[in-house]
Amino acid sequence: MVKLLLFGYGNPGRGDDALGPELIGRIAQLHLAGVECQNDMQLQVEHVTDLAACDRVLFIDADMSCAEPCDFSEISAEKDGSYTSHAMSPTALLFAYRQVYGKDAPPAFLLRIRGYDFALGDPLSEQAAANLDAATKLVHELCMDVSLQLWRRCLVNNGDAAA
Repeated sequence: MVKLLLFGYGNPGRGDDALGPELIGRIAQLHLAGVECQNDMQLQVEHVTDLAACDRVLFIDADMSCAEPCDFSEISAEKDGSYTSHAMSPTALLFAYRQVYGKDAPPAFLLRIRGYDFALGDPLSEQAAANLDAATKLVHELCMDVSLQLWRRCLVNNGDAAA
């Protein structure tokens, strides 16, 4: 069985920035076999150790520039400016994994959920909540069939697992 790591990140105290952790909370409640759920405020270099024990990883984050309801993409290691900061991009984390372990990280994907309001203390906006529902459905379907073929078909179909 493929061990899938779902890693949501974002600040729950900043409105729609909570989308990643919110989705992780929903999936975690399902107690799906072979699925590990984690979240944090941001990605850090220490998270390379979380990737070592999985066969696939899905990073989940809020994004104010992607299409509604969400954008699903496959990602790969890439050195960018974030590797020297306290918060890293998913691609920089994959690059750090390669540096630490001397091999490529497991296949990795990024789900960006469209958010709108990111002000400190704001609740989740209604629009973002609707996008979260659609993203949760997609992630649940991906967890039910972890084949790379389905995941890559979802890329072609803009995240529509039913297509």
